[in-house]
Amino acid sequence: MAKHNQKLPPAAQALIDKFRTKQATIGVIGLGYVGLPLVVVLVEAGYEVIALDTDPGKIKNLRQGNSYIEDVPSASIAAAVEQGRIKPTTDYEDLRQVDGVSICVPTPLRKTGDPDLSYIVAVSKALVSILHPGMVVILESTSYPGTTRELVKPELESTGLKVGEDIFLAFSPERVDPGREDWTTANTPKVIGGITAACTEVAAAMYAGGMKNVVLVSSTEVAEMAKLLENTFRAVNIGLVNELALMCERLGIDVWEVIDAAGSKPFGFMRFTPGPGLGGHCIPIDPLYLSWKLKSVKYNARFIELASEINTNMPRYVVGRIQDVLNEAGHSIKGARILVLGAAYKPNVSDMRESPAIDVIGLLREKGSKVSYFDPFVASIDGDDWAMDSVVDLEPALKEADLAVLITDHDNLDYAAIADRAALIFDTRNAFRSRGLDREHIVRL
Repeated sequence: MAKHNQKLPPAAQALIDKFRTKQATIGVIGLGYVGLPLVVVLVEAGYEVIALDTDPGKIKNLRQGNSYIEDVPSASIAAAVEQGRIKPTTDYEDLRQVDGVSICVPTPLRKTGDPDLSYIVAVSKALVSILHPGMVVILESTSYPGTTRELVKPELESTGLKVGEDIFLAFSPERVDPGREDWTTANTPKVIGGITAACTEVAAAMYAGGMKNVVLVSSTEVAEMAKLLENTFRAVNIGLVNELALMCERLGIDVWEVIDAAGSKPFGFMRFTPGPGLGGHCIPIDPLYLSWKLKSVKYNARFIELASEINTNMPRYVVGRIQDVLNEAGHSIKGARILVLGAAYKPNVSDMRESPAIDVIGLLREKGSKVSYFDPFVASIDGDDWAMDSVVDLEPALKEADLAVLITDHDNLDYAAIADRAALIFDTRNAFRSRGLDREHIVRL
């Protein structure tokens, strides 16, 4: 961890010492896919953690020792709660004595495409009542460059405490990839940028106690922008390969063979694959935060807007291809019995945030298809004006379907059995051929 060249304010040095000796208590606000794994990492590092969420159901589960996040074992929660190392609460008063706070609340987009920062604003206002000298606040929720300085800092300083001297404020973007076991909250490098250099050092001391590698940057804006670059990079490249799939279909070329051929180059190429659309909270949404912010300085983020347009239209393209596949088999899409395989936004998780399966199912229903779905991780789906439970027995569902559509390629699906039992398959992930199941009745995106 980099050292600050100038003498730190006394409050900063005292706080750093508390973190280094694990005498500090930390609060984590927002106990979802980001916050709850962070709680466990901090507890395992030796801190006591006040875990706060406004959802009483989550707090009830945690008090009973139950985890509702796949990446967090219930045993870890139960033991820490029993030992008093995790104190779940819905009351901000319980944060009054903490030394550091990590904010891990959602930052969705409104239907108008504008960032919804209401959760960050609400937390910032709530912290005002319990803020005290010698405390650090770290925002992890993804947002546009300037959010920490422009929204959070004024609220905290409304108490009369000065950021950088009395209290400390930083941004450290979450880098959670649900379902991963190789890169976790503990070992993924942690980018940290403070409002001042002292803020950066204090925040780094808090996280360095539980994380293997902290990466210090010069400002909150750099840290905020770094997060947006990471996800914009993926969104733009996925948009490119999705458009490649559209072009190859027009030209009668196998896009998967093209990608395999290009992937044989050992340098200068990174493999991305097409699919039915983007899912998860980060990649479909985060780049649009940057695009929205740039409109305020009269700049049009053309790459971002175009990639978003292509990726957003992929579910509609998939439904168009489904209609073609059915027509060629002598079926009308209206009244066709279609079984969607996989509903989560990515393999091997239950996370449904922004899943393209919801759009595909909704569009198929609009066209009069009789849609069902099977997902071993997702028991039920709530659409805009519909709800659906996963079929329990896959074998008869496959036999009854006119078409099975693979949306999410979970590892625990029996691809050979599906290939044997389904009359017709549309594979949006190249999952069957990649497993050696290249059959005449399987059509690929």
